Amino acid sequence: MKDFLPLMLNLGGKDVVIFGGGEVGERKAALFCDHAKVTVVSKEFTTRLNQLSDKGKLGLIRVKDITEKEISQFLKNAFIVIPATNDSGLNEVIDKLASMNGKLVNRVDAMGDVIVPSIIEQGDIVIGISTGGKSPALSRYIRERIEKIITPEFAQMAKLQTGMREILKSNIKDQKKRKEILWNVINDNEVWAAFKESYEKAYKIASKHIGKEK
Repeated sequence: MKDFLPLMLNLGGKDVVIFGGGEVGERKAALFCDHAKVTVVSKEFTTRLNQLSDKGKLGLIRVKDITEKEISQFLKNAFIVIPATNDSGLNEVIDKLASMNGKLVNRVDAMGDVIVPSIIEQGDIVIGISTGGKSPALSRYIRERIEKIITPEFAQMAKLQTGMREILKSNIKDQKKRKEILWNVINDNEVWAAFKESYEKAYKIASKHIGKEK
């Protein structure tokens, strides 16, 4: 894992090509289709994949016995390639051709270029957890522990911080002072408690920190 660096990728407009329309391909497609342009290539497709296709969330390409030439054609515009067939030999061929063409590969049965972590999302907050495929159970355990800490109030605080940053830029020139105010808001227990009642109340309390500096 020493060569892996956690990154946040902007997949907007990027092509993700998945080979395999079974349960594994379905899981990958469901994950990526909200962020990228997904195409699934397979002999058959699960009910959910067909439903996602009907909703316009991804594309399906039905093939029989796929050749290396056809694989290369499907890889042409891909940003990330996911070999997810039930044929390990075919997965190896897809991986090899993708790597030869400079594509990022997310393997489901081996270590690839891209590892999809266990994800926690609360509004603008995104946390990824990975053990490098060594222990999915531990990743799940860690995620469940963190989910008890990163509550919906954290998403509200992120929204509050964004709004206050814009106000501070207009009212306080000293960047160091702006950072200090934002940090004080984060550490204000009264603000956190107010989120449970309403965002507006929390914002009103947080705004008092700006008034102190004027």
